[in-house]
Amino acid sequence: MNHDNQYCLARIKTHYAKFSDKEKMIADYILKHPKKIVHTSINQLAEDLGIADSTVFRFCKRIGFKGYQAMKIALASEIVTPIKDLHETINEGDDIRTVSEKVFRSNIKTLEDTLQLLGGGGFELAVDALVNANRVEFFGSGGSSVIAMDAYHKFIRSGIPVHANSDSHIQLMSASQLTENDVAVLISHTGTTKDIIQVLHVLKQNRVKTIGISNFAKSPLSEKVDIALYTVAEETDYRSEALSSRIAQLSILDSLYINVMIARDEDGQESLKKMRNAISIKRI
Repeated sequence: MNHDNQYCLARIKTHYAKFSDKEKMIADYILKHPKKIVHTSINQLAEDLGIADSTVFRFCKRIGFKGYQAMKIALASEIVTPIKDLHETINEGDDIRTVSEKVFRSNIKTLEDTLQLLGGGGFELAVDALVNANRVEFFGSGGSSVIAMDAYHKFIRSGIPVHANSDSHIQLMSASQLTENDVAVLISHTGTTKDIIQVLHVLKQNRVKTIGISNFAKSPLSEKVDIALYTVAEETDYRSEALSSRIAQLSILDSLYINVMIARDEDGQESLKKMRNAISIKRI
């Protein structure tokens, strides 16, 4: 797969947080009207946005393309049939095999798109923060609480003190006890879940380092956490975005865990050994 000719939208999302106001204006327009851009000249786009042609050209260079035309070619290849085929709509008349195949392809597409967003530098910062934390706590509400508990189940093997709780009141109480030497990982598909935003407010008061995992969008969570990580998921008639984004959230946390274990080296291996020995008594 030639990545030079694909993932224009993913590149924009990856760099979004670091864009200037004018660059964000261009990015918002492209993300909202990708099909229109394919048939729009650089002069037309600049005129529509009230900016200079050179600003648009620099934007294209900023996200890794040689120019506006190269970006349009990449965008065109991204929004036509191949991607649509990977994310077909489930129909009432589909048989069990067809429905299952479409679900799997949807998950594969979500994982591929999310993978493209891991190159923005935030992932490395998240790994470093977790490795150096005195304590790590995972927060999620509703469906995301299951993801938080899965993260806890993984990271308890690392030797780093970790915790997670699904009760919203206990989450607030626990957040109030964290310090600037700790790290909180907040998981919310929409990034607007009231319980999680309340937890984030408490964490900010205590200057706790925060990592957010949400679907790509402007949201209170992604804008206010120290490190924002994103999933990319599409919605179909029978399948909400949150379902496929869950797969991507789990994969992000898996990747964080493995990188933390590698960074902890012997300490991580010793903790893992102790854990395996402890649970071995559960096996027949």
